[in-house]
Amino acid sequence: MRKSKNYLAWALILMLSGTVCAQEKLDLTLDKALEIALSDNPTIKVADQEIVLKKVANKEAWMNLLPELSVGGSWQYTIKVPVMVLGGQKFQLGDNDVSTVAGTATLSLPIFAPAVYKSMSLTKTDIQLAQEKARASRLDLINQVTKAYYLLMLTQDSYEVLQKSYELAEENFNVVNSRYEQGLVSEYDKISAEVQMRNVKPSVVSAENGVRLAKLQLKVLMGITEDIDLIVKEKLNNYETLVFTNQLDNENKGLENNSTMRQFDLNANLLKKNVGLAWSNFMPTLGVALTGQYQSMYNNNWNVFNYSWIGSSQLTFSLSIPIFRASNFTKLKTARLQRTQLELNRIDTERKLNMQVTSYKNNMAASSEQVLSNKEAVNQANKALSISKKRYEVGKGTVLELNSSQVSLTQSELTYSQSIYDYLTAKADLDLVLGRENN
Repeated sequence: MRKSKNYLAWALILMLSGTVCAQEKLDLTLDKALEIALSDNPTIKVADQEIVLKKVANKEAWMNLLPELSVGGSWQYTIKVPVMVLGGQKFQLGDNDVSTVAGTATLSLPIFAPAVYKSMSLTKTDIQLAQEKARASRLDLINQVTKAYYLLMLTQDSYEVLQKSYELAEENFNVVNSRYEQGLVSEYDKISAEVQMRNVKPSVVSAENGVRLAKLQLKVLMGITEDIDLIVKEKLNNYETLVFTNQLDNENKGLENNSTMRQFDLNANLLKKNVGLAWSNFMPTLGVALTGQYQSMYNNNWNVFNYSWIGSSQLTFSLSIPIFRASNFTKLKTARLQRTQLELNRIDTERKLNMQVTSYKNNMAASSEQVLSNKEAVNQANKALSISKKRYEVGKGTVLELNSSQVSLTQSELTYSQSIYDYLTAKADLDLVLGRENN
């Protein structure tokens, strides 16, 4: 029984190891991440379907101008006809126990229909609005995927820095411990080196977990399954030249491509046409209808094929002129008020967006200065660590100096990566506000 349990345990281990080995890996770049996200993300698919729905609505609007054909029929069986009394005499209006059958066909066509014309114009603008909303969804997804990709690079770089710091602390501890066993340093030095090593370990574990969470977030945005392992080989320092290049070529662009402002303009056009639609309720409409009818009356049997049928037809022109309808005035007033509200909201939104543009540009300028300063700090920290190692080896330095220089190097490298990440995220947000689809 124990052997069978052991066999089962080994089988489970082999299955799990096989699953891990079979995990698919995906080499990822920012362009590839955006390509996958834009093709597989459900939000984008929903936005594209909304455009299709608006196009169907536009087709439905102009179809109201096409001829409309309808057919109908009626069958009436008279059990007992009414009797009219006039001057003391009774007159029976028809015969009892007879059938009356009629069939009609009507072809109608609007000749002048202002409301239909305005509706057709509305649906065209509605299509443009749906297309702009779809563009806004793409821009928002590009922004989220871009920042998630940068976050993954930041967590990976931070993990590598902390892992290197832990390995360096472990190496220092081994050196100090060896010298302690030889009686060359005090126990205090050994304890200090060990504490330094153990203090770094939790940060390494936390950074490793941060990498996993960043990958998971990026997978969700890209719309891929969790069993695919994302491999990002890029480093944040690869974007250092981009930081300074963009600072030298920092164009002052307006909000003409901002999706929110474009939607305001389209909505303003839509409300303007709504006012026109409200005015169309005061205009006359003209239509024509051709009606044909076959009718057979006073039949005392059920065989419709033996009935005597009589055909008739009429051509009718109908003109409807609205004189007074109170709701027409309220609809017109509502449409005008909505236009005023939209214009006020547009002004307020434009001010806020301009403030965001200024804020993002200031953040980019500050981050670019920090990148340059932090890079020099990393170089100086590396030099300080090398000097402190030499001083400690020859007995002129202390373990506190060694620990301090190691901590300074770790902080400098983390701050350097963070400053590049801050610049890139600010640029991604600026691109979103300015409506840039190509980063």
